Amino acid sequence: MISLHSSAIKASLHRSFPTSLRSRLSVSSSPRSFIRLPSARKRDLSVISASGRDSSMSSNNDSRESSSKVAESFFRSVLGQMETVYLNRNPTPKSVLELVRSVDGDQLCYDHLAFRTFGVSGYGIDSLASFFLDYGYTPMDELKFPAKKLRALWFAPPDVSAIPGGSGVNGPLPRVFISELLVDQMSSQTQDVIRKYTQASPNGKKYAALSSALGTLTWEKPLSSEFEQLARESEYAAWTLVNGYALNHVTISVHRLKSHLNKIKKLNQFLEEKGLKLNSEGGVLKVSPDGGLLQSSTVADSISFKFADGVTKSIPCSYIEFAERLVLPQYQNVPESEIRESHRRDGFEVGNADKIFESTFQEQLSRRAG
Repeated sequence: MISLHSSAIKASLHRSFPTSLRSRLSVSSSPRSFIRLPSARKRDLSVISASGRDSSMSSNNDSRESSSKVAESFFRSVLGQMETVYLNRNPTPKSVLELVRSVDGDQLCYDHLAFRTFGVSGYGIDSLASFFLDYGYTPMDELKFPAKKLRALWFAPPDVSAIPGGSGVNGPLPRVFISELLVDQMSSQTQDVIRKYTQASPNGKKYAALSSALGTLTWEKPLSSEFEQLARESEYAAWTLVNGYALNHVTISVHRLKSHLNKIKKLNQFLEEKGLKLNSEGGVLKVSPDGGLLQSSTVADSISFKFADGVTKSIPCSYIEFAERLVLPQYQNVPESEIRESHRRDGFEVGNADKIFESTFQEQLSRRAG
């Protein structure tokens, strides 16, 4: 982690964010203001990140809190519509939430929401990030997935109190994880398909959040042959072509559960005993190198999709994830009743996320069918 006292360093870091995010980022010269570099060790970042949310970023809390309260009811309503579309399309997440609530009660918290985008013509991360930035979210770490030709940014929520008795999107505001396909690195054939639809709807990127809330694409439906073409090169690309800005997944915050299910191994066992298929890529349980972030997910549901050429096919839709964040070493002596989210491992892990992406891939879907 490097303090931003040099104008050269500030300029370099500023350029690492998407163009439309730069104007929204104000980096303080205060010794307490930091930003993390991609070259830093991830384990060190996770420790700094969690304590940073509680201390080094505290100078920003007041401004982020006030900006998020301007239209909090509207913001949560949009998230609620995104969640409604997601649950209506995907029976497995709906069943999981019902099962967990039957044991744990109604007040479930979401760890994060995740979205996929095309990194081309302004349709990438920043097209959707602007909605969250307007309501006080803060850009955090960049994650890179060179083998899948993806990159991602995650965003920390503003310090807004949960609605009393609120659950899901009405509980503590979740983190947001937005990834994008590096379209320029794909084959010319795949690029042509993606550009055909994004360029035919050049202003669609302005309505990313609305698209997610309505459950509609901002571009026209593609041909079935184009979907198959993308799927052969990138299943992520094919998923995004037909699902657009739809919620890719929500994530239950496991450590915030009140019952015995607040340990991810017990939750995984509970769900598997109920007949649910979990993503087995790299093992059902994905663990960060520092041991502080434990994740798992179901296999995505499939839905029937009618393409522009009249062909109807089953396509992968969305899934639900589970995350347990352990208490950081420096807070191990804090009484359990005083442990807050800021005492726990924050951020994301490339190795975990890389495997979670595959919850929508055909290899995992075929396991579910079997």
